[in-house]
Amino acid sequence: MKIRIGAEERAQIREGMIGLFFEDINYGADGGLYAELLENRSFEFCRAGGGARDYWTEYDGGYAWSLWPQGARGSVRFVTGSPHTEENPHYMRLTAKNPGEGVQNKAYDGLYLKKDMEYRLTFWARCVDFEGGFVAAAVKDGRVLARTEIPASRGREETDSHFRRYDGVLRAEEQAEGAVFTLCLSEPGTVEFDYISLFPADAVAGIFRKDLFDMLKDLRPGFLRFPGGCVVEGNTLANRYRFKDSLKPLWARRNNWNRWAVHGNCEENGFESPYSHYNQTLGLGYYEYFLLCELIGARPLPVLNVGLACQYQSHEMVGTDSPAFEEYVQDALDLIEFANGGEDTRWGAVRARMGHREPFGLTMLGVGNEQWQTSESNFFERYERFERAIHAYAPDIRLIGSAGPDVTSERYRTAWDFYHAHEAQENFVYAVDEHYYVKPQWLYEHVDFYDDYSRGVKVFSGEYAAHPASGFNMPQANTLEGALAEAAFLTGVERNADVVVLASYAPLFARLGYTQWSPDMIWFDGAGCYGSPSYYVQKLYSLNMGDAVLSMEGAGEARGEGIYCSASLSKRDDEIIVKIVNSGEEEKRVELELWEGRRGGNVRFFLLTGPGREAVNSLANPENVAVREGSFASLGEILLPPLSFAVLRID
Repeated sequence: MKIRIGAEERAQIREGMIGLFFEDINYGADGGLYAELLENRSFEFCRAGGGARDYWTEYDGGYAWSLWPQGARGSVRFVTGSPHTEENPHYMRLTAKNPGEGVQNKAYDGLYLKKDMEYRLTFWARCVDFEGGFVAAAVKDGRVLARTEIPASRGREETDSHFRRYDGVLRAEEQAEGAVFTLCLSEPGTVEFDYISLFPADAVAGIFRKDLFDMLKDLRPGFLRFPGGCVVEGNTLANRYRFKDSLKPLWARRNNWNRWAVHGNCEENGFESPYSHYNQTLGLGYYEYFLLCELIGARPLPVLNVGLACQYQSHEMVGTDSPAFEEYVQDALDLIEFANGGEDTRWGAVRARMGHREPFGLTMLGVGNEQWQTSESNFFERYERFERAIHAYAPDIRLIGSAGPDVTSERYRTAWDFYHAHEAQENFVYAVDEHYYVKPQWLYEHVDFYDDYSRGVKVFSGEYAAHPASGFNMPQANTLEGALAEAAFLTGVERNADVVVLASYAPLFARLGYTQWSPDMIWFDGAGCYGSPSYYVQKLYSLNMGDAVLSMEGAGEARGEGIYCSASLSKRDDEIIVKIVNSGEEEKRVELELWEGRRGGNVRFFLLTGPGREAVNSLANPENVAVREGSFASLGEILLPPLSFAVLRID
């Protein structure tokens, strides 16, 4: 088949069009990108259960902690009365009857230690009846692999309630998986502890797990949408994400149960999932999200709660005529001030005290997540109220609206009618957020999905993924077939760059054995990580976007043979970039021609393929589906391997 690339520039491509969406799902924050190694560090975890419109929590402050060693005669209690911080009122009271008694932490699947790596320990303690030393260690099979001792007299600053801060360093003598963290007393006595924290020394900015951070940075994303997702809404309004709670010292950030702790609850499982203790420490808070954007070179795109809990799970809302609703609107204005305000403003000063004097440069905000209009929710009025207030305060902020949770229902069409009705109003909405988790075949069949969209209102393809299969803990759902369908669909997204201005796959992270939602882009455990085939599709797009979409002849006919393609021009590099998917199981020959007067010189190629439709990556075989690179001297007939996605950069 022959495909001819023309000189006509059909649409301009926005810089940074391909980005990332982060949500604390699948233990993607605590237990994932946030490098904290211990669980329940402030003894505030709760157990969550229940079903739609009937959720409950039960305090379980001892979760992940237990006496050490086996047979210890001491005791451990989780109490309150004179707390370290008001936000987290519980603390641990440890009594040792013998030297060396203390506590251990579950630490997910146990600590992964790297040889010679330092691990930085911080805790607060109040010596009720104790004058000895604290001994922290990492132990496996009876062997001490790392250890530090800190005298009780060596505490730093002290609070009014007499908690003192202690810091130490453990150095791993060898590599190990599944080690146990212990914190013990060198002699009998009673000590009260709060906020026991352990970080690897290689954590980026002291915050982010390095291998996961590197995976994100390598994508060179144009933006990062955060912190969700359904987490923004909460299954109840009390459970929603409050950004101001995350701007306090780490030990004063109020613990919250995670909305995904109750995913999949039903009568068959007693309305309690295996992840009922999934909580949010908020260690990865708004300051950290903004900092992450800066470090990976992405524009920040926070999402706001509009006074609605998750519409799937709850009827809770605040009325638009209530003072409480005005607080939600004010939170949006305060967030802008936190990100962009000078040190002489209230919230800009908070940012500066946290360590970032210069503004973060916020330009976009999402108003609601997957919200839709009903007579009860009245989302459209909520959007208009936020839009007026935000643009009165910060006229240049670009707002992202919501089209609801799908692209097929009446609520989706009603949403678009609303935004089009305001099309003449300048800066009313920058783009409308669309979500679709679908079978691979749907993506193949809808490559032309945006061809006939009105160009008056733009699109943010905010959450999409092919789902060959889906469910809890299914890394095998991230198949080559799904990734190729996503690559094919994205050829249509790129061709319609005049209407689709932002796009991001979801979800981003999944911890093996802790996953509520599959497929996902990046899988990991305590020791390592790997990119799914979908990760490599996203990377090939993000690193190979031109400035302008070029016309193509023959692309429609090629689709009939399972070939999907797009072309763009990189003016900076003076290169033509061709993306082409062969969705079939036979090799295909494609003859590429350029317009008259443009000769193709050297061609660099990047080819993603694998050993079959069901091929997946894994920790044991992370490059089963991977990208190989090469070049050839001149453009002509291209041989596309079966089940492949190729990017060609033509001089």
